[in-house]
Amino acid sequence: MRFISFIVTVLTGALLIYGTVDMPNWGDPNSPASKHVSPRYITKTEIETATPNMVTSVLADYRGYDTLGETTVIFTAGMSCILLLRRRKKKKAR
Repeated sequence: MRFISFIVTVLTGALLIYGTVDMPNWGDPNSPASKHVSPRYITKTEIETATPNMVTSVLADYRGYDTLGETTVIFTAGMSCILLLRRRKKKKAR
């Protein structure tokens, strides 16, 4: 059973590494995100959202549902840890 788990883990890691081969280099000014997405946020964020802070407008206005989902996942993980690690009171024997 441990061998099968090891094989599945290695195959998953290899698949994830293979998926990153086609990605642009980190900080590449010619990547699609740098050529299309970033200039749009920079030029239109204050007009579309009426928020002068670009980071706040991207997180709250453009990606609001995504941020809400991430917050929900983190909250659920925290509550799960609390429930798993809490100390339970022992019942008194009569």
